[in-house]
Amino acid sequence: MRSIEWDETNNIVRMIDQRYLPRRFEWVLCSTYQEVAKAIQDMVIRGAPAIGVAGAMGMALAAINCPDDDPNQFRAFLNTAHQTLRSSRPTAVNLFWALDRIQSVIQRPIDNVEKLKKLILAEAMRIAEEDVVINHQISTHGAELIQDGDVILHHCNTGALATVDWGTALGCIRKAHLQGKRIHVLVDETRPRLQGARLTAWELEQYGIPYEIIVDGAAGYFLRSGKVKKVFFGADRIAANGDVANKIGTYMLALSAHENGVPVYCAAPTSTIDMSIPNGDVIPIEERSADEVLDIQYKGEAVAPIGAKARNPAFDITPHSLITALITEKGVIYPPFQERLLQFLSH
Repeated sequence: MRSIEWDETNNIVRMIDQRYLPRRFEWVLCSTYQEVAKAIQDMVIRGAPAIGVAGAMGMALAAINCPDDDPNQFRAFLNTAHQTLRSSRPTAVNLFWALDRIQSVIQRPIDNVEKLKKLILAEAMRIAEEDVVINHQISTHGAELIQDGDVILHHCNTGALATVDWGTALGCIRKAHLQGKRIHVLVDETRPRLQGARLTAWELEQYGIPYEIIVDGAAGYFLRSGKVKKVFFGADRIAANGDVANKIGTYMLALSAHENGVPVYCAAPTSTIDMSIPNGDVIPIEERSADEVLDIQYKGEAVAPIGAKARNPAFDITPHSLITALITEKGVIYPPFQERLLQFLSH
């Protein structure tokens, strides 16, 4: 089952509502680009590759729903949709990458609006299908790094729910499991939205992969114990020098792994690599509502004092010096990242 799909009969986008898993499985139906933008912003759908596909499908909805037959008015309408979708999440570069691909179709010298609509929808579908193929390629390369008997520490959610299907870092683990390797996964709960405890654990249940949930602060304990053999996570944006923007807590996890000599692997498609960004310091970091941090209860009572304030950066930057390798659909990239990223992308 895919996390996001296009309903050809009704021309709507449907996506799994990830806010309610694992207790409730629900679909959200979007018939306008504004609804897709809100779904991205509200984290109905999340994960960099999935957000990119959602953005592309949002543009397809905008094209189909545009009432103008005049090509100039049509392109102006789509430009508004582009800006709305682009502003829905600021950190994950896959969103901008997918929107730019759609924009390249819109700018073709074609005056037939109906033809443009078909081309835009076809490009959105192509982006979705490519994502599935790319995830399998990433997973094949990543599974080669996993040994029989490995205990792997995983942060956030990078499985099928974070992509159209299959997954990136969790996809590597899933592929290794299907190869018959005996794997045990320690799942960071990943505060404040608990994507690990809610989503990754739920996916591992479906795949029959043994796992245990740990609080984020326990990662250092398990890494120092010597039992954890590898750390796996994904990325929302990778800078030209190999710095990685990923879910908050990734930096502390990588620091602890590096201190204890545990390899750190970041799995992501090459569309997540942003060569226009020289290093992680200039990647925009989304700061979300303090309610996500403060809305915690213990025995039915709010934990935080009434009137408490909170900070809630959704991502942090992990310096390239802490990363053992980047796993992409084109292969595994080892340091020096700046030089080798250029080589990989040039091919």
